[in-house]
Amino acid sequence: MIESLIVFVVSLLIGAVGIYAGAKVVVDAEDYTYALITALLGAVIWAVVGFFFGWIPLLGPLLVLLAYLAVVNARYPGGWVDAAAITIVAWLSVLIVLYVLALIGVTGFDAVGVPGV
Repeated sequence: MIESLIVFVVSLLIGAVGIYAGAKVVVDAEDYTYALITALLGAVIWAVVGFFFGWIPLLGPLLVLLAYLAVVNARYPGGWVDAAAITIVAWLSVLIVLYVLALIGVTGFDAVGVPGV
């Protein structure tokens, strides 16, 4: 139980780093706490929408992604394009961080708060 909680918290922190980087690059926002809350909300929304609609072929994953983008869109200035750009930069930056951490044997290859990672 404690190990699962530690993995969740560390993964959430890494996911928040990705959102922070995406927001910094796209909309010049510099608040890690805000990114952390966004990552947490995004993970919850992703899980809830995925639970109810994720099983629907093709449409389910699209609805889950749109729900996640809606969270980012609601939390950061700009529109849907900026939200998508923040998410793409977040995904890429988390991928790089996780790759480096996995390479040195610190962690596995997953993070909470950024889809598909």
